[in-house]
Amino acid sequence: MKYAKKWTSLFLASAVTLSAVSIPQQEVEAAEVKKPTNVIMLVMDGSSNNAVTLSRWYKGEGLAMDEILSGAMRTYSAESAITDSAPAATALATGHKSNDKYVGVLPSVINSPGLAQIAQQDAFRPVANVLEGAKQKGKATGLISTSEIQHATPAGFSAHVNNRSQYGDIAEQQVYQNIDVVLGGGLESLSPGTTKNARQDGEDLIQVLKEKNYDLVQTRDELFKSQSSKIWGSFAPSALAYDLDRAKTRASEPTLAEMTNKAINTLKKDEDGFFLFVEGSKVDWAAHANDTIGIISDILSFDDAVKEAVNFAKEDGNTLVIAVTDHGNSGITMGNANTTNTYSSIPVSAYIDPLKKASMTVEGALSQLKEDRSNLKEVAALYGLDQLTKTELTKLKLSKDLGSEMVKMLANRANIGYTTGGHTGEDVFLYSFGPSKLTGLVENTDLAHTMAQFMGFDLNTLTNDLYVPATKAFTEKGFTTKIDLSDKENPTFIAQKADVMVKIPVNKNTMLYEQTSTNTVKTHTFDTINIYNGSEFYVSKKVLNAVK
Repeated sequence: MKYAKKWTSLFLASAVTLSAVSIPQQEVEAAEVKKPTNVIMLVMDGSSNNAVTLSRWYKGEGLAMDEILSGAMRTYSAESAITDSAPAATALATGHKSNDKYVGVLPSVINSPGLAQIAQQDAFRPVANVLEGAKQKGKATGLISTSEIQHATPAGFSAHVNNRSQYGDIAEQQVYQNIDVVLGGGLESLSPGTTKNARQDGEDLIQVLKEKNYDLVQTRDELFKSQSSKIWGSFAPSALAYDLDRAKTRASEPTLAEMTNKAINTLKKDEDGFFLFVEGSKVDWAAHANDTIGIISDILSFDDAVKEAVNFAKEDGNTLVIAVTDHGNSGITMGNANTTNTYSSIPVSAYIDPLKKASMTVEGALSQLKEDRSNLKEVAALYGLDQLTKTELTKLKLSKDLGSEMVKMLANRANIGYTTGGHTGEDVFLYSFGPSKLTGLVENTDLAHTMAQFMGFDLNTLTNDLYVPATKAFTEKGFTTKIDLSDKENPTFIAQKADVMVKIPVNKNTMLYEQTSTNTVKTHTFDTINIYNGSEFYVSKKVLNAVK
């Protein structure tokens, strides 16, 4: 039986009180919820409906996603009709729309129609996500991405920072969140070093993971062999290869479907159920580059992961699967200026055959280019640009941005159009399967609340439990407080009363409790993390309850 249910998009109206804002109705399929419940959330970053259509034609048969198409989703942010990945992930994970580059925190600017304002002091306040809620319910949790695992979208389901570029903070929070299975790229953000995203705080998170008894794996074979219930797989310093390029450039990396399958088979052993987040990241990167082959490559790779999730859900009977893109990108179309007057007589082959000639994405093809460009023709052929005309060859030889010229050339041959190299604001397809699946046109924030309800918790209540402003809370307990910024990479909240001193480090799940009268120093460990947003520390009620 189906019934209409109105979700409310919720924002914090004060430090501890939540207020509601109405958003459009959605259809939710009611079902008797059995125990335990599982949720698999898959995000195809930066895709679009047109890109999925093109990928289906390219494959030559239906997609796994087609079987579970259930509606559409609106993607706008708190400040714009066209969202960035960070606020998009925040909406999907926390049920709150936010601002450009904000991850897991409330917005400071709200100007999209229909959204209520929040109190000024609540800007940048961390808000709980569905992965954290699953943990609090005793469920196993997993996080998968083909980009760096610290990238904006996986970060939205596991961290809280003011800017998505804060890889060091994101990585540290992810490690101390104690997520059971983490698979993707981003190895360089786990250790100190000199590379762009290496740690600046001196902490070796690889050693921390070892102390937490993770099985650390760096290859496909190591992943398959692991029998551990706690696996951290870092398969590349930054992002993984495009699926089409993997065999030739990085054969030791697992596919997205393989990572999804391994995570499901590991997490399903938990008697309380599990939550798994999966991202096909590089559809977005290809769309930014207008790389048609890269888009198709990783949409089809993502579809294979969806198939793994749906197959498990069908067998299990109590797993909710949601698959969606977080926003559009590139304005890709089948049809461009070439087809204005002839579109009705152009066969499918005119679009697909030129694309089928490519054996690598533009990123993969360029990785084979010699420094002197002496193999330019061969590299162009890898991208499907065979039988170059004299004009085309000259363009490639003279180009200062060879990749850009190559993607334009192939798109022209295949009659593919692009309107932008940036994100776009259209509604996107929604795919959903299982109990409590979503149908109809929904807000991106609805997905978070649906997942939370299915797993048995309320996100707003959870926020008030996990992220309490520390200064006010400790002051009410009679402590004097300060935030120690002497080490800018490692801010510490300090509270003192009589002979008791409490030290709370940023991004971690610990608290140091010192009492001079008894000459004792004790480290308390929690299943929650401490967040500093640049002006205030936030701690859980569990931390506060541990302090006398």
